[in-house]
Amino acid sequence: MPEGDTVHLAGKRLNGALTGHVLLRGEIRHPRLAGVDLVGLGVVGVASVGKHLFTRFDDGRSLHSHFRMDGAWHLYRPGMRWRRPGYEARAVLEVPERVAVGFALHDLELLPTAEESRLVGHLGPDLLDPTWGPEQEAEALRRLTARADHELGLALLEQRVMAGVGNLYKTEICFLLGLSPWTLVRDTPDLPGVVALARKLLLANADRPEQTTTGSLLPAEAHWVFERGGRPCRRCGTRIRVAEQGDGVYARVAYWCPRCQPGPAPRPARTRRPLRR
Repeated sequence: MPEGDTVHLAGKRLNGALTGHVLLRGEIRHPRLAGVDLVGLGVVGVASVGKHLFTRFDDGRSLHSHFRMDGAWHLYRPGMRWRRPGYEARAVLEVPERVAVGFALHDLELLPTAEESRLVGHLGPDLLDPTWGPEQEAEALRRLTARADHELGLALLEQRVMAGVGNLYKTEICFLLGLSPWTLVRDTPDLPGVVALARKLLLANADRPEQTTTGSLLPAEAHWVFERGGRPCRRCGTRIRVAEQGDGVYARVAYWCPRCQPGPAPRPARTRRPLRR
């Protein structure tokens, strides 16, 4: 599932391309919105909230989208060939010089802009909120502290605690803190530091497609342990372990160095089936 910085960047690019223009084409190819035509509406803004995206129109409505596992918004010049097949397109928004295509957007909803909180009001503070300050930081800490009996890795993924952290940043935050993802929140020594580090990492990558936690933008060097199962730890050389964390549909793959991240841990995964990120 895309991280919050990916959604933030998509929103920023869509906002720059669409805002201030009137739609020449406004197709919604989703069963719930069959027959909806947005042609003629003016785009007044595009904004992200955690992993949610809102495209706002001048008639007082917003188009809500969520990327889930494989969704994405692409921008094209008119007439350019799309990089994904047309049957995956769920929304096509065209203005005079740009075409925004939303692919594999399983969650689409058209709702009054004034009611956006109905879809995102349950979320914790958005780590990329431009108005982030002491109040949001304190609320994120309060919500994290309230998950005392939860495993840290799972608490980081819970959008009701802090909005924006996905499996990549969950994995890397735990490594940088020197904690096993299975460490309980109550046993985590510096919870304010967890919140600060989560925001720092997302903010550092918010304006570019590359995501690095090591400081290097080279793909082979960008992460400490994420997707490096079986390889040597960059710090100590110990083999990085892999296992699932969570149950059922909430299970996600976890990567960790048993030497740099001491603490509770399951047995190494023995299955060859793909693990969900």
